[in-house]
Amino acid sequence: MMDELLRMLELAGQGFHCSQILLFLGLEAQGKQNPDLIRAMSGLAGGVGFSGDICGALTGGACLLGLYAGKGTPEEEDHPRLNLMINELVEWFSREYAERCGGIRCEDIIGDDSGKQSAICSGIVTLTYDQVKTILLENGFDLSEGR
Repeated sequence: MMDELLRMLELAGQGFHCSQILLFLGLEAQGKQNPDLIRAMSGLAGGVGFSGDICGALTGGACLLGLYAGKGTPEEEDHPRLNLMINELVEWFSREYAERCGGIRCEDIIGDDSGKQSAICSGIVTLTYDQVKTILLENGFDLSEGR
């Protein structure tokens, strides 16, 4: 846990955003690198292109579930529980942040004060990563293995 937190802070210090950090951690757990995927995740940063919309930790967490359970080749199918796992994450995230922050959008969570972003977002990313790992483990996934 402490190693993951330090890695998250290191990645944030390198300019990566919530959604990117979550996929970085998932790929690293599998012993992989994929700069193209990390680059693509930047589209979710700041609430989808810095629009302030849905939090990148939530969308990144859903993508991380997809990394483990989604379809990646014509021969594959989504894991039958993929959408249930994503829905579980959304329900958890909503319970954790909607009431406390007034919603699950970046704008709701950090408001106009970008100075709060680092402190707030690091906690959200940490808890979201833990929740994704819990969901995956409860559904029989080995975090060190991809598809």
